[in-house]
Amino acid sequence: MKAVQFTRFGGPEVLEVVDRPAPVPLAGEVLIRVRAAGINFFEVLMRADRYAVTPQLPMFPGVEVAGVVEAVGQGVDAALHGRRVAAPLFASQRPYGGYAEQVTIPADLAVPLPDEVSFEEATALMVQGLTALHLLRQSAPEGKTVLVPAAAGGVGSLLVQLARTKGASKVIAAASDRAKLDLALSLGADVAIDYVIPDWPTHVRDATDGQGADIIYDTVGGALTALSLQALAPGGELVFAALGRYGLAASDLEAMIGRNQSLRGFALLPLLSADGLRASLSELFQLAASGRLRVAIGGRFTLDQASEAHRQLEERRAMGKVVLVADGLGH
Repeated sequence: MKAVQFTRFGGPEVLEVVDRPAPVPLAGEVLIRVRAAGINFFEVLMRADRYAVTPQLPMFPGVEVAGVVEAVGQGVDAALHGRRVAAPLFASQRPYGGYAEQVTIPADLAVPLPDEVSFEEATALMVQGLTALHLLRQSAPEGKTVLVPAAAGGVGSLLVQLARTKGASKVIAAASDRAKLDLALSLGADVAIDYVIPDWPTHVRDATDGQGADIIYDTVGGALTALSLQALAPGGELVFAALGRYGLAASDLEAMIGRNQSLRGFALLPLLSADGLRASLSELFQLAASGRLRVAIGGRFTLDQASEAHRQLEERRAMGKVVLVADGLGH
């Protein structure tokens, strides 16, 4: 089968398609024919060795796929054969290898996929959907003004919608160009602000009667984090979910203390139990199936185009989820 790997760190060009033996499902596992594999920004960072954890080489990236069960291992219900499922590889003992034509995963981690949800949409609702959902569970937006940076991205586009459904009084979206701002507004944001302009935090305060946002969900990190503090209300909360892209200095933390502001860390994996993972994914799939949650797909690429897919994401040209699809078909 075809799979994507990198054997050295560097730019998108280090990704290469290789032939590997097809996996065989062990006892308790299912074999999935991959129809769509999600690409996440942390994989871009891993490829360049800029993530918090340096992966071992050779690395076969990809932590989330959706497809059809093609075979079952010993002890697995044969009725699963042919089922449409989502496979959150990141929750398994073999959390990588999704940029491939086939993968195996424990059967109890394969989540049924409603017919109304495409394989592509399913990939967007795994790492990114779960991140958005759990960010809001950790720091509830009900009755508060929230700021969502990178609001047209995979996580941000879902955060905007879920924050609205979970009772935020005002949702402020920040993005980097007009098309992205328009997308955020179409998803339910009350205000959309270009965070490329130097004084963008002033516009956030203007939109909140001078106070700033009560909660900022920071999935971007870097220099944006320190700037975001200028848009945070006194007593507000900065929720940081950009592992490896830290941007706060000691002076920033001292200033936060003086304004009674809090910094809350966020890491997804420690929040996920097997049962909780299935329940949360099922909730997201049902929201999408009913039309209450819109999934934006920002780019579709084949395995052979994995380098270009990474390049588009790294250059922040994508709106929504970037996916690898089988033979150009995601449905």
